[in-house]
Order: sequence, then structure tokens, then C-alpha cells
Amino acid sequence: MAPSIRLSPAACSLFDEPLAIVVQGLSPRQQVTLRTSLRDETGELFQASAHYQAGDDGELDLARCPALPGGSFSGLEPMGLLWALQPQKPFWRLVKRDVQSPFLLQLDVFEGHGERPGRLLAQAQHKRAFLRDGVRRVPVREGRIRATLFLPPGEDTFPGIIDIHGVGGGLFESRASLLANHGFATLALAYYQFEDLPQELKELHLEYFEEAVNYMLQHPQVKGPGVGLLGFSKGGEVSLAMAAFLKNIMAVATLNAPVGVTLIPLSYKDKIIPNL
Repeated sequence: MAPSIRLSPAACSLFDEPLAIVVQGLSPRQQVTLRTSLRDETGELFQASAHYQAGDDGELDLARCPALPGGSFSGLEPMGLLWALQPQKPFWRLVKRDVQSPFLLQLDVFEGHGERPGRLLAQAQHKRAFLRDGVRRVPVREGRIRATLFLPPGEDTFPGIIDIHGVGGGLFESRASLLANHGFATLALAYYQFEDLPQELKELHLEYFEEAVNYMLQHPQVKGPGVGLLGFSKGGEVSLAMAAFLKNIMAVATLNAPVGVTLIPLSYKDKIIPNL
């Protein structure tokens, strides 16, 4: 039997969903190198590789077989070939701008552990998607708000989350789309460098973010009485300020965020909080 790759899910999985990888048809205890690669939306290449040895039955199950030293990682890491992806261009970051199209992941199996890839034994392609079937992506241009709302399938009401990104601007949708797959009505909120919003981050007014909270609470498919906030970096700082000054904030999760006002002052009505 020629070597082959069995993936589960087979053809497509969500970006935050575990992917099981098994190589079948190898010789007993055969040494192989597995390599994953994908290109982002700008064409930049990301790759990871790991060295393995098949079992006595010629099967290599990444959930049971540890990676050997010499690759991008070692040890028992079933998802290592995905989290260890590194850009060929230094300091380039893997970012998904268009969540309506998946990343295309390629997996190659090569013979041996040499510095150069050995003979190609098997290969497969797999789509890593951001939207489950039935999730709705709704552009929002309501008052001053510039955002995208992601709604889970169905006509029920869902817990509401506002996702606020950090310095860098634009509209960042990937986290919000993934949360909608798990049953949350999630608003990806832009606040500068997007359409007619300010191009430079010179000042921040909490009234803009309050408008987004009110929009969510008035939406017929958002379950009250409040919303949660998910903030990254500067967005985490804003989320903490929202929880301090605004009503109807039920929970806050921050990622890599300061706990004080940084870079620029923050204002709300007659209050001005100077930056550290």
C-alpha cells in the first residue's frame, strides 16, 4: 500500500478546530519528515516541519507519536504543524483579512530526516475556514459605527460580544467570525483607519464605543441585558475603560493589553483620562 495522509475532518475544518493527522502505508519504523505550508492573502509563504518515526505497523498518528528533535518543534504535539508555521519573510504576521475564504493548507510527507527533503511519499491539501455554514456576515454602517456583525445560524437570540482590535487600525474580523461559529453574536468594531473613520489615532471618545453597545442591545437577535467585550492590545485597554464608565458591560476578556490609558488620552462626556 502506498503511503497516504488521512485527515479528520477530511477536506475542511474551522481555523480554531483540532485537525487530526495520520499517515498510513509507511514501512515499520520508517523515518519521515512532515511539512505544512500555506500562503496568506498577500502571497507570503508560511511553513513548518517535523521529524517522525512510524510505528511498528507503519502508521504515524500525530496524536500518539512524538516529533523527534530537528524540526520546528519536538514532543507530542498533535497540532504542532499548524501552530509552528513560520513566515519566510522575517517578522511577517499571519492575518486573515477576508474571512469568507479559507486558508489552503498543504501537507507533504518526505522520506528521511535529511537537511534537504527526501523523496515525496504523500501529500494532501486541506481548507482552514473561518465561517461555519449558516453563519451570517452583516456589514454595519449605523450612525457612526463601522463594523461587521456575525450572527450564528438560526433565528434565536444569542449572547452578544464586541470584538475590538489594537493599534494598526482597520476592521479585523477573524476572531469575531470564529466566535459566531460557537453561538455568539459578535460585532467586529473598527475605530480608525477604516472608511470614513479617522486615519490617525489622536484621540479616543468612549461615546463611539457606547454607540456600538447600544446598537448590539437593540438588535433583535442579541440576548440582553448586557454584552461582553473582547479586546486585543489597545482594544483591551478600551474594553477595560468601557467596563469602568459604561453601563451594560457584563464581562471583559483582554489579550496582551495594558491596564492603564496609553499613547493618547481617553475621554467620556466631561471626563478626560490622561495617558500614562
